Amino acid sequence: MAERTTTHDGRRLEAVADEAAPVELSTAPADAAGELGVLSAPRRVRARSGAFPDAVSQRRYWIVLAVLVVLAAGAALGLLAIGNPMPVGSRGFWLIAEMRVTSLVVMAVVAICQAVATITFQTVTNNRIITPSIMGFESLYTVIQTAAVYTLGVAGVVALQGPGQFLAQVAAMVGLSVLLYGWLLRGRYANIQVMLLVGIIMGGGLGAVSTFMQRLLSPSEFDVLSARLFGSVTNASAEYLPFAIPLVIVATTLIWLNARTLNVIAMGRDVCINVGVDHGRQTIYSLVLVSVLMAVSTALVGPMTFFGFLVATLTYQLAGTHDHRRLLPLGALTGFVVLAGAYFVMNHVFYAQGVVSIIIELVGGTVFLVVIMRKGRL
Repeated sequence: MAERTTTHDGRRLEAVADEAAPVELSTAPADAAGELGVLSAPRRVRARSGAFPDAVSQRRYWIVLAVLVVLAAGAALGLLAIGNPMPVGSRGFWLIAEMRVTSLVVMAVVAICQAVATITFQTVTNNRIITPSIMGFESLYTVIQTAAVYTLGVAGVVALQGPGQFLAQVAAMVGLSVLLYGWLLRGRYANIQVMLLVGIIMGGGLGAVSTFMQRLLSPSEFDVLSARLFGSVTNASAEYLPFAIPLVIVATTLIWLNARTLNVIAMGRDVCINVGVDHGRQTIYSLVLVSVLMAVSTALVGPMTFFGFLVATLTYQLAGTHDHRRLLPLGALTGFVVLAGAYFVMNHVFYAQGVVSIIIELVGGTVFLVVIMRKGRL
């Protein structure tokens, strides 16, 4: 619409109101952002900030979880039923199956301990190629077993049987770890790398003491001791389970409830400080729970150095997420599938039950070397 005006000399001027009218811009932050957004480049679709990067990864996770559940159930049923000499449904069949249930429960406890402890330990230390065994748990177990046989003979193995001795070994391992954490992770110069180095040195020292005592044993005593120093489900006793299961349930539950904090710890100390997480306290808290799980597993079945590393590596590859609320359950299930599946294959295919732990350690050690070679550094 044009507007006409007349000057003093009679000339007429025309102004286009629509073009001359000023453009009103709001200075409110929300309005300014909207108006500038129209003028700027096209908006990009925001990436998801949840546990999974996209819907495909989330669907893949649940499919993997379902497959592992089926495999775990198949391995458990196979160990219970296959090879049972009694007719299915008879009283003798159920008696034999009941004895085998104890072995399955032990496998489940060990799988949960090793998987949860290793994933948590690697998160806290920010290193995926080390395991809690580096802190000397297995070396301490070896020293205790060797010292018992060295001082008491073959009767020393019998003396270490029973709930009291089991709890004493767990308390000794947890006490050693708490001492290390309290000493090396407190104070002005707290450093996780120094703690790991001290753990390696102490483990090597305890291993040297064990080797010295083993050299002084008779062949028969050494043979009995060697059977205890290989991780095996047969080392566990049913009377240990009423004490082991509550410890594992409590420690695992506390770690899982702390999963969101572990997600923050995985991003580093600086991020923890920026968001208000007490990195030092949370680190010690997590490592103490890891110590309880590793102590229970080692005292129950013996040393299994690379089993936890193998399970954790497989979990990272299968999960496709950083969220520990998803990693921990998947890791425990993966550990049970690996352990129960290995026992099923070795028992019913190769008929070589005694070498299960050796095979697992061999495969785990190979995976460890492959991961190091691919990374090219520690």
